[in-house]
Amino acid sequence: MAELSLRRFQWFAHIAQQRRVRSTEIMPTESQWLLKLHTYGLLNNSFQPPSKIRTLRTYWRPRLQHVTGAATCVQRMQKALTQMNIQLANVISDLSGVTGQLIVRAIVAGERDPWKLAELSHPRIQASRAEIAKSLEGNWRQELIFVLQQEIEMYDTYQRRVAECDQELQKHLRAFADTVPPPAKENLPPKRRRNKTRTIRTSISPMNCSASPEWI
Repeated sequence: MAELSLRRFQWFAHIAQQRRVRSTEIMPTESQWLLKLHTYGLLNNSFQPPSKIRTLRTYWRPRLQHVTGAATCVQRMQKALTQMNIQLANVISDLSGVTGQLIVRAIVAGERDPWKLAELSHPRIQASRAEIAKSLEGNWRQELIFVLQQEIEMYDTYQRRVAECDQELQKHLRAFADTVPPPAKENLPPKRRRNKTRTIRTSISPMNCSASPEWI
């Protein structure tokens, strides 16, 4: 995005619009070329959000990257467990939950007894302890345990980075909320009073073609 500024005048032009217009003249500087395009009405003003919104986006982008990285670590944990013939995903839907993290960290700490690992499951897990213990019967390959440990450490690092971003976002949102004016009350038009006076309508009878009043 190119910024064209002249004294107090600011104009933001998108780079795609600049490429659409081909130049047959040789301009000394790019700013003069942009000024000429703007003079002919060939450039549209590009949207530029307010400063506080841009700051909010700056905090949000790295947070999104950290969340994506943490999800990738969970997928690699699951892959390492599958390679060790540990089918924990069949009894636990989310490996990043309380039960999944307790079992994975216990495996890295050296626990190999499936029944002791199954006792770490949360009471709200639908699978029984026997089913969980059966899914934890693996071959415990040392190189995959090392990979699992590396992914857990990286997952914890991403979680700390996400928490730091959340703190900065909370600070910025507090300052952002203080400047928001209260919603204005809508001035509704006064309600129209219904006219209770009954009107008389004259109808013509088809039999004698005489007019007869009817009350409505």
